[in-house]
Amino acid sequence: MTQQKALVLFGHGARDERWKEPFLKLQELIAQDSNVRVELSFLELMSPSLPEVVDQLAIEGFKTIEVIPVFFGQGGHIRKDFPAILDACRNKHPEIQLSAKPAVGEDLGVLQAIAKYCAN
Repeated sequence: MTQQKALVLFGHGARDERWKEPFLKLQELIAQDSNVRVELSFLELMSPSLPEVVDQLAIEGFKTIEVIPVFFGQGGHIRKDFPAILDACRNKHPEIQLSAKPAVGEDLGVLQAIAKYCAN
């Protein structure tokens, strides 16, 4: 393994498989511009789940994992469900430095990019 860090993009999930196409593109763009492993995970309706991805990365020997919730805002899933899932992963894999960023929609740069898109 040459990569030391993994990023996990965490999305809600949907019944329609096409819903994740932007997530796949985001995964590809990040992987092109960085030296980190990038995986997708979902809260519900799609797989893999966040615990499944963390388990696999642990098996592969990753010791640093950062989870990025690809959610627009801080709704109930991010305030309640996500912390519980993250804590369960931390308890199962105490050897891994498991961190999380705020939801992408909370970032000013993301909001500015969306505003620019909308205005143009």
